[in-house]
Amino acid sequence: MESQPSRQTETHYDIVIVGAGPVGLMLSTCLARWGYKIKHIDNRAEPTPTGRADGIQPRSLDLLRNMGLKSAIMAHKPARVYEVAFWDPPKSGEGIVRTGTWASCPNFIDARYPFTTLLHQGLIERVFIADLKKNGVEIQRPWTIKGFTSDEKADPEYPVTVDLEHVDGTAKETIRAKYLFGGEGGKSFVRDQLKIEVKHKDPISYVWGVMDGVVKTDFPDIKMKCTIHSQHGSIMVIPREDNMVRLYIQIASSTDPDFHPRKTATTEEVQASAKRILAPYSIEWERVEWYSVYPIGQGISDKYTLDHRVFLGGDACHTHSPKAGQGMNTAFLDAQNLAWKIHAVEAGFASRDILKTYEPERKDVAETLLSFDNKYAKLFSQKPDASTVKSATSGQQSAEENEFIKTFKEACEFTSGYGVFYKANALNWSPEHPAQSHVVHPTSTRLVPGRLFINADVTRVVDANVVHLEQEIPLNGSFRLFIFAGKPSVTAQALKDLAINMSRKGSFYQAYTRPDVDTVSYHERYNPHSLFYSVCTVFAAPRSSVEISRDLPPLLARYKDNVYADDKWDRRFPDAKAAAHAKMGLDEEKGGVVVVRPDGYVGIVVALEEGSATVDALNQYFGSFCTKKLGGTSAQL
Repeated sequence: MESQPSRQTETHYDIVIVGAGPVGLMLSTCLARWGYKIKHIDNRAEPTPTGRADGIQPRSLDLLRNMGLKSAIMAHKPARVYEVAFWDPPKSGEGIVRTGTWASCPNFIDARYPFTTLLHQGLIERVFIADLKKNGVEIQRPWTIKGFTSDEKADPEYPVTVDLEHVDGTAKETIRAKYLFGGEGGKSFVRDQLKIEVKHKDPISYVWGVMDGVVKTDFPDIKMKCTIHSQHGSIMVIPREDNMVRLYIQIASSTDPDFHPRKTATTEEVQASAKRILAPYSIEWERVEWYSVYPIGQGISDKYTLDHRVFLGGDACHTHSPKAGQGMNTAFLDAQNLAWKIHAVEAGFASRDILKTYEPERKDVAETLLSFDNKYAKLFSQKPDASTVKSATSGQQSAEENEFIKTFKEACEFTSGYGVFYKANALNWSPEHPAQSHVVHPTSTRLVPGRLFINADVTRVVDANVVHLEQEIPLNGSFRLFIFAGKPSVTAQALKDLAINMSRKGSFYQAYTRPDVDTVSYHERYNPHSLFYSVCTVFAAPRSSVEISRDLPPLLARYKDNVYADDKWDRRFPDAKAAAHAKMGLDEEKGGVVVVRPDGYVGIVVALEEGSATVDALNQYFGSFCTKKLGGTSAQL
């Protein structure tokens, strides 16, 4: 798998990415697709051969589908976890008993894929690597970073100088870049060189072993995700592809007389511990693919960047126990968040100040994760008191449940990925935002700026296909304008006025017209006019009654492949005539406009009104972070 850099005199890159784990690969994949020149190195000779992360949460599967990578992931036939089984000691006697089950992604979460996908990290990495190759990027292996400097005064365009070296010392390179990204894990060289400290929540109190392998057992839930508490310790069972199972097995606690946070154990010792915990059930290993020992701890970097040129992400920023299945998923979202913001800045659309939102948005999510993980890991590792064991069966939310089960259930939305949200800033509207108008954030809307756009099924008008509205615009770096057009007879004038005002010189839409607009293909679906906006229109009407050329002004009709009928029934709003409008909390006759950030989070919701108020409000919103003066108002940077 080793590759050398191509011979070239050009030594300038848009970004240098260090580390080809999930965070680095996601960042590289996004930026490569958008045309950036990338130097991507990793100090390993090949992708992850065994072990490490394996859980893809429901929201991450949405993201992978949006990138067109989900089918390649699912081709490996990963295990799917729909339910979690809880096992505890019986109130009397020895051993363990099932005390109940709970949905991995409960019904109150409106998930497309209500399950966790389990697959070896190396296979996931290879899916990204294959996509990178299609876009002309190859991971340079095994290379490492030896040093770097960042000086915007010396070179405003390429301020970062990076020294790279082959791990055996036989070759060296010095290159210039606009950005440097450290995604090389918990022992990050980039973080250390920046002298950024990692804060830990508590001293290490538990040591666990993790083992991937094929087992022979009479334990009935071996194909389920299980949390097992016994008087001999705790185990988490994670089913995997190819008949494998991952077991997280407690091997030491600070209450042990010989406890040491760096305690280790042999494969045989950990297997013996697992046998004691699982009794009266038996377990034998046909083979062991991977085994490791790790202490449980939660750490977070003080900073994710110092100058908004050199960034950190993934495990270089936050470390925690792996049992909640959050590491890879959090890494994906770190990278996605940073990727589109770098793109918006470098393409000349957004002020460089939006890069300042990366750290607070993602660090706040990491803080929430670490607080949950700290509590969850402690409760998991504590020995159970049989008198506190209560039913955990799905649908039996009981006030008597033990603390571990309560914590698990309360965290379901967050751990699924759907509970992640970003606080108010220029990108996420709030009452303090510069965009102020009577049309902003209608009181009825169920959408929340900084939270994910809600899932909805609609019928695409041009071909009568029933589609997932939130998936209709791929991850292309564009802001997504969802125009909920209500009832055509009611909103006809409002739509005309919307198009007229979007067409005006200096509007948010017209200000960023693509330079090649006159030669764009007739078949360009997503960005025929601007690389920074993709437009969808949704009518609250049956498909058969919608006539695109009649019901939409030419500017909006140009996006004919993105016109939909809101005519599909939804179990959450069974009485609604237009369920997608209802789910968003928008008037089924009058509609509204929803701006969704390139990463799928809601930016602002605006009422659809006759006159200029709708576009005026959108000009104010985009003007708060764009590079140009919009709609006659000064850009708020």
